[in-house]
Amino acid sequence: MSRHPSVKWAQTSDKIYLTIELPDAKDVKMKLEPEGKFLFSAVKDGNRYEVDIELLDMINVKESKYNIGVRHIVYVIQKAEKKWWSRLIKQQGKPPVFLKVDWDKWVDEDEEDEKSFDYGDMDLSKLGMGGDDDFDMDDSMDEEEENKEARKEESVEAVVEKDTPIQPVAKEAKA
Repeated sequence: MSRHPSVKWAQTSDKIYLTIELPDAKDVKMKLEPEGKFLFSAVKDGNRYEVDIELLDMINVKESKYNIGVRHIVYVIQKAEKKWWSRLIKQQGKPPVFLKVDWDKWVDEDEEDEKSFDYGDMDLSKLGMGGDDDFDMDDSMDEEEENKEARKEESVEAVVEKDTPIQPVAKEAKA
């Protein structure tokens, strides 16, 4: 008998964000069909985990992307039509217990322009979710140190500017 991993979801008008929380998953298999059928299976600690859901509407498989990380699997699904869905799955009524709203990524329809989680152009492997083996932790630490130094310099400049008396600007005489 298979189990269900925890699946969190959020949406924008053009994308669905699925996060499957299954740390150290092995033998991960996923299938996404244009009609909205989503299949997932993986093994963890000898137990098989599966998800088989029918999304509410059609999706664009070619424009959808996923990343299999150490702690979870993220799937950014492109909707076929840009519109807000009333729910994630076709099944009406109470959703399955393993399916939850991802409040960390959730954006209300009227706030979409203010807050967007478009992972489309981002390299998800750099977010510590596994994937690309070329990521060098030393480079990340160097960048972090550089950012700290830059913030220190900015704060010193802000203090200097704050304590510097403001000089009146002379207006130029017009001829």
